[in-house]
Amino acid sequence: MKNLYSVLVGPRLTEKANLLQEEDGKIVFKVRPEANKIEIKTAVEQMFNVKVKNVTTANMHGKQKRVGKTIGFTKDWKKAYVTLSEGKINFADEL
Repeated sequence: MKNLYSVLVGPRLTEKANLLQEEDGKIVFKVRPEANKIEIKTAVEQMFNVKVKNVTTANMHGKQKRVGKTIGFTKDWKKAYVTLSEGKINFADEL
């Protein structure tokens, strides 16, 4: 990826993600499916001015959805668990 701002789609602000952030210092992001761990690490470090310790990714498969008679699927997407060694990101302050 050329542009680091296109690597991160946005944070995943769920109850599970909030627990991971409080207990383990992990932050969950929705990222582009073609992004790798190195690009995710550099994007988070440059955008939020923090030090990243580890990046773990997971490919999430789209779920089956039904509207009336039509059955379809949501898109596949990628999730990144970013462990911080220095610094802190608080999304509640930035909203």
